[in-house]
Amino acid sequence: MNKGQVTIKDIAKELGISPSTVSKALKGHHDISVSTQEAVRKLAKKLNYQPDPIALSLQGGRTKSIGVIVPEIVHYFFSTVISGIEDLAYASGYHVMFCQSSEQYAREVKAVEILLSTRVDGILVSLSKTTENFDHFRRIQDDGIPLVFFDRICDEIDTDRVIVDDETGAYDAVNHLIEIGCKKIVHLCGPSNLIISKNRKKGYIRALNEHNMPVNEDYIIRCDTREEAAMIVPELLRRDIRPDGIFAVNDLTAAATMRIIIDMGFRIPEDIAVVGFTNELISDITNPTLTSVEQHGYLIGKEAVRILIERLEKKHAQQSETKIIKTELAIKGSTLRKH
Repeated sequence: MNKGQVTIKDIAKELGISPSTVSKALKGHHDISVSTQEAVRKLAKKLNYQPDPIALSLQGGRTKSIGVIVPEIVHYFFSTVISGIEDLAYASGYHVMFCQSSEQYAREVKAVEILLSTRVDGILVSLSKTTENFDHFRRIQDDGIPLVFFDRICDEIDTDRVIVDDETGAYDAVNHLIEIGCKKIVHLCGPSNLIISKNRKKGYIRALNEHNMPVNEDYIIRCDTREEAAMIVPELLRRDIRPDGIFAVNDLTAAATMRIIIDMGFRIPEDIAVVGFTNELISDITNPTLTSVEQHGYLIGKEAVRILIERLEKKHAQQSETKIIKTELAIKGSTLRKH
């Protein structure tokens, strides 16, 4: 007998009967004698036979499985989103298959191919940084598979989506920096092709405009990783006109920036105040702790899978839905200046 998962064929071979007889016996079919049914069930229990849930559900035309594509599984934000997806999906009787694009367009395309080949009922996606062609997502729709984008979305495709109110979150962050006295605020921003980056930049600019502060393009710098911060922030702090506030597009960049600021002999928040975006665990273990925008990743995951399941179970209106998750500013040590 095979060493892997026990199959109906294994049971049939052991008992010297056909696989179809085993299948009918396991279902209690009236065509199969009671003695044969008992023999099949006894052996199935002995061999720890487990029915394939996907094979069973395919008999009804659905797999009860959901595919999820994220840029990085290890990223705190996406791990909280995944928790939200899993909790509601499993509670609703669905299995979840996760794929990681690793911020690579080619891997994202491959992930779509894999999920479609496994016949998932629906797909949830957060775009990679490098994705600028969306034909693979159009293929999902062409195949009649419900698609929901979350966080990093695509505006070129009309489908359901769950997004964070990134512009307001960024506005609140920069407005807070202005209120504590910052006058030269730098925005370390994300890739310009991502809508979340555009909206966070809009929030930064809106806050400056409302306070009649100039928008200096030299203060809007593409920098959204620790590695980029290591190269960019030291030069930023050596400028003749040094910033007194920094709004980073994510917490990892903000935390890396804080370390550089301190290593170069400046104080946080007295000399330079820093705000991040996500409010992940690292924001509570930096010294000082990092003020950050809470974007509620767990709720994003639950809302995304809720919309998808409602779409799958025909409980949803025909028009696509956009769910906006509100943010909150968590004020911590990196902006608590004494007046």
